[in-house]
Amino acid sequence: MRVKAIKPIVKSAYIDTSLLIGLKFDKAPGELIRMVHEYDFFAGELLIAEMLAFGKRESIPEGLIWDAVKGISWIIPEGSLADQLARIVRYGYTRGADLWHLACAIYLSPNSKDLAFLTLDEHQRGLASRLGFSTPI
Repeated sequence: MRVKAIKPIVKSAYIDTSLLIGLKFDKAPGELIRMVHEYDFFAGELLIAEMLAFGKRESIPEGLIWDAVKGISWIIPEGSLADQLARIVRYGYTRGADLWHLACAIYLSPNSKDLAFLTLDEHQRGLASRLGFSTPI
């Protein structure tokens, strides 16, 4: 009798800049690194700007920043995200960059239950949870 190998289920997650920096440059704990490997990452291109700014501030060579963002699938909205932005602010206040990340995540997955939102920012994680995203970190 042959037994088929079970392929692990890969989940989708929006990754925020804070978590990517933690994973790539702040020596995140091993259990966190193992946990996030089960996800395919998505992000808005604002993450690139934030990573480049972080790299410049911390004197990290630009090549290492580009390596850090490899493998992320980019969300490039067609048209305005005004509806998504308005939906988010009904749930609470957040800074503009965090608001944009959340709007991109909603654009990608209007049914937020289908997408994890991964961030180390406690306030943003709370808002993402109130919006219905899975927030396992």
